[in-house]
Amino acid sequence: MRRHHRAAALTATVLAGTLFAAGCSSGSGGKKAEESANDASAGKADTPRMTVAMVTHASPGDTFWDLIRKGAQAAAAKDNIKLVHSSDPNAGNQANLVQNAIDQKVDGIALTAAKPEAMKDVVAKATAAGIPVVGFNSGVDDWKSLGMLEYFGQDENIAGQAFGERLGQLGAQHALCVIQEQGQVALEARCAGLKKGFSGKTDILYVNGTDMPSVKSTITAKLKQDSSIDQVVTLGAPIALTAVQSLSDAGTKAKVATFDLNESLVKAVQDGTVEFAVDQQPYLQGYLAVDALWLYKTNGNFSGGGTAPVLTGPAFITKDNVDSVAGFAANGTR
Repeated sequence: MRRHHRAAALTATVLAGTLFAAGCSSGSGGKKAEESANDASAGKADTPRMTVAMVTHASPGDTFWDLIRKGAQAAAAKDNIKLVHSSDPNAGNQANLVQNAIDQKVDGIALTAAKPEAMKDVVAKATAAGIPVVGFNSGVDDWKSLGMLEYFGQDENIAGQAFGERLGQLGAQHALCVIQEQGQVALEARCAGLKKGFSGKTDILYVNGTDMPSVKSTITAKLKQDSSIDQVVTLGAPIALTAVQSLSDAGTKAKVATFDLNESLVKAVQDGTVEFAVDQQPYLQGYLAVDALWLYKTNGNFSGGGTAPVLTGPAFITKDNVDSVAGFAANGTR
């Protein structure tokens, strides 16, 4: 049994109940794959047809990015937008995709800045070309310095601190924070925040998030090596579900909690396999990023006044409230 610890409240993060205001995790879509969403659909808006490029650092096989894309497609259909989606986990290649969008003279660009330095020059080029750029999901600390118009996502450091405080309240003593992509700013910030908010010991473990058998064996080996670890913290739903298998293989009584959701993860929270999840609402991030560009082009609006991000999380999903989002997750939107 874990002892129940009381952790200091995090200033200005609690919205209501389990909801908090404040990256990243994971990706879908082939390398450098480009796709136009519903080109034949005129949407509901009667404004002139515009083209928006969405460029992310998504890796193949991660359902998180499917949710981003569905939100973006919903906004595009409503706003009479041709949405062109492309992704590449390599920062240099992602920058090239942004340059391609500039060369195609799109009306707006929504991008993730997981490696902010790689985006610096292309964002400047887009701005010089008169193309508005908004950021989402990754780069909350860098979007303004990069010259983006708006940002939509969670503050990963604050989310990590809130996560760490919750672990303390649950009685955890030794956490293992698993990062599936070394150097990705949102993921690194989550574990840094966790370490700040958690009263116990925190270790960092880097794994290759594109190779799940390797993820499983690496986590298993670490748990066998250090039996004092009583909490595994993952930064994406697929990693969490793999970590559950690692716990079984290692024969440990440690528990798993995670950032980010998908339908399978919701079921794991329902059955208690995963303690809780932090939802940053990726569908909302995709929707807001595309809709924001339409609002800016058609009415000169920009959220946050150009000085503050629009926060989409973190919201804690626990066994007590998971049923309220289960239906949405089954529909592929949470």
